[in-house]
Amino acid sequence: MAITLVNPSGLPEIGAYRQVSVATGSKLVFVAGQVARDADGATVGAGDLVAQVEQCYLNIGTALAAVGGTFDDVAKLTVYVVDWTPDKMPLFLEGVARAAAALGTTPVPPGTLVGVAALDVPDHLVEVEATAVLGS
Repeated sequence: MAITLVNPSGLPEIGAYRQVSVATGSKLVFVAGQVARDADGATVGAGDLVAQVEQCYLNIGTALAAVGGTFDDVAKLTVYVVDWTPDKMPLFLEGVARAAAALGTTPVPPGTLVGVAALDVPDHLVEVEATAVLGS
């Protein structure tokens, strides 16, 4: 595996992700921001943050699989959430947990969550982009 996730001593442990990832592979993969669209382009879970987070993570998984990767290869995630407030964290984490169950992994690489005013279309509540490193 090209990615090792670490919670260094001296930094707080955050259950939702690890603070550091160490990449040792040779192939960088940049996955464009994924929104809650299915394979046909239809929005999934209009108005439902949990369903949309799940779909975004599943789409990242699909993109990675297409190039021979999995969530275990992700070095960093960036998540954009419309009208973010801290009270939405349980919904966000539920969506991640549902995706993790479907993907058979726990997607906890270092990440950044950014609150934004809007995304590409009004129905989209979240967008997730990933950087991964594959071993070859």
